[in-house]
Amino acid sequence: MILLLAAFVLRPRFPRLRHDGRVLRRADAPCLYALVDEVAAALGTRGVDTVVVDAQFNASVADFGLRGRRTLHLGLGLWEVLDQQERVALLGHELGHYANGDPRRARLIGTALYSLHTWLYLLTPVRAVHLRRTALEMVTDLLMDVPRWAVYGVTLLLERLTLRDTQRAEYLADRAAVRVGSAAAAAGLMDRLLIGESIAAALRTESVRAQTRIGGVEPRAAAAGLWERIAERAATVSEREYERLRRVGVLRGHSVDSTHPPTHLRRSLIEAGEPGSAAVVVGPETAAGIAAELAPARSAVAHAVIRDLAG
Repeated sequence: MILLLAAFVLRPRFPRLRHDGRVLRRADAPCLYALVDEVAAALGTRGVDTVVVDAQFNASVADFGLRGRRTLHLGLGLWEVLDQQERVALLGHELGHYANGDPRRARLIGTALYSLHTWLYLLTPVRAVHLRRTALEMVTDLLMDVPRWAVYGVTLLLERLTLRDTQRAEYLADRAAVRVGSAAAAAGLMDRLLIGESIAAALRTESVRAQTRIGGVEPRAAAAGLWERIAERAATVSEREYERLRRVGVLRGHSVDSTHPPTHLRRSLIEAGEPGSAAVVVGPETAAGIAAELAPARSAVAHAVIRDLAG
């Protein structure tokens, strides 16, 4: 029984589909899925099985389930400030991770990292700040220290071993963005990444204004035009301001997170490559169809932003 219990605890952990956003199936958004499939085909890979829409200034792809199904996470904070070709470049970058064989998205390494992070979460004690630990809790924490530090060490080692390949995968994904969206669109996407903190602050401000009724703003009314106001705010950023942000990014080493290369190096590589034409072009009808399909998700996520981001 002890061995069976240990085998159950140490089994490979497969990621589950996140439900912290609005899940769109193919029947819900045929135009969006058609665009994703077109981008995937241009890159020599397959599309995704689900799309999850949330408020983050980010986008990502991930596998979930035993069969390795694919999900695309679209953060409206980022999606809404991009033009049509920059959105194609964004999809190209994310699907490019599959086309180029990103090691951390590979079946073996990806599952191993997810399992290690899950074990680390389970082995980390939860301490109440306002309560003193009992003798039993102190002994339990002490006993858990050995397996927790062992798991942490293996996790750190695996992440360090794959870090260089992961950053290389980001550059290759940027090349995929150029192939499907054009170099100009990919470079524009890099510039939009520089205003992420400003957009996140704007979303929090919208939530605070609505929750505190500043200026007589009602939460429901604030949610109604949220994404339009965010897009307008992004449109007011001048080229001169982008140039300043690029210079600051060089000095401070701006990057999306610790696994991504510096944004200015990614942009430099895009500009140094062949300009080329876009393999996928979004027409007015497709753009209108995708906007209509995302409308319910945009409304639901906007209400969640107004309700939750004020803290």
